[in-house]
Amino acid sequence: MTRWLALALLLSAGAAKTQPGPAGVLLWPEGAPGAEAHHGEPDQVIDTYVHHVSDPSLTVFRADRRHANGVGIVVMPGGGHRMLVWVNEGVMPAHRLNQAGITAFVLKYRLSREPGSPYSIERDAAADARRAVRWVRAHAADYGVDPNRIGLMGFSAGGELVSLAADNPEPPRLGHDDAIDKVSARPDFQILIYPGPLGIPAAKPAGAPPAFLAAGTLDQCCAMPTLTLYQQLRAANVSVELHLFADTDHGFNVAMHSQRLSLQHWPDRLIDWLSDGGWLTGGRDARAKAFE
Repeated sequence: MTRWLALALLLSAGAAKTQPGPAGVLLWPEGAPGAEAHHGEPDQVIDTYVHHVSDPSLTVFRADRRHANGVGIVVMPGGGHRMLVWVNEGVMPAHRLNQAGITAFVLKYRLSREPGSPYSIERDAAADARRAVRWVRAHAADYGVDPNRIGLMGFSAGGELVSLAADNPEPPRLGHDDAIDKVSARPDFQILIYPGPLGIPAAKPAGAPPAFLAAGTLDQCCAMPTLTLYQQLRAANVSVELHLFADTDHGFNVAMHSQRLSLQHWPDRLIDWLSDGGWLTGGRDARAKAFE
């Protein structure tokens, strides 16, 4: 844990400065649709939390090439759409995925509930999530990622964006389409960790990607949306796995602040699910056999 604590302290020391950690790759180099007037405005980092995102970006955490398996996952931190919990729900999950040979792309999306924000969750933040999937798929070869093995993972508010992108129809896009917009925004699988209620019940559960869901039984915000989505996907014959952790509240992230064994090991259950689904070994045939 010492290395993670050092990272957190480093980020907090850079409060109100830009781009924590590795440099981000802008999803729209000329400015996000509807936010062109704010293009070039820097993000802010306050006590490791990211604020004031105007240029949505991806920060890439590449798996060690000695055991990289070709899976890419876009990770979306939570924070109630008021901030991004960058370390505990972005950097830490990315490193945990790296340990399993997965390349992670942590998304900074526009925040709709900050004071004075001009952005909307359904219009702008969800567009950032879809654009992130498109961008990773379009640049998959650059990162050793299989374009047919790209997942979308979100915590809390980020989980809402997963459901909006994976389980609900895409609304008309703003602005002019470019080459990346011609690439599919549908993730190959979805991972929702204590997702908020927005986008659930899903409007389009039939044909949704396979799903991994997790929440705590004491979570007043997000246990019921998790159960609701599980029931919808199950009824729609979508492959779905659910984990509800006893005596656990919201925000358990990757167990940075808990000694509960179940929470310490929930990422292992995710890796088990990915392996059982054939995602870690690659190829459509491998996945088809896994579900026979």
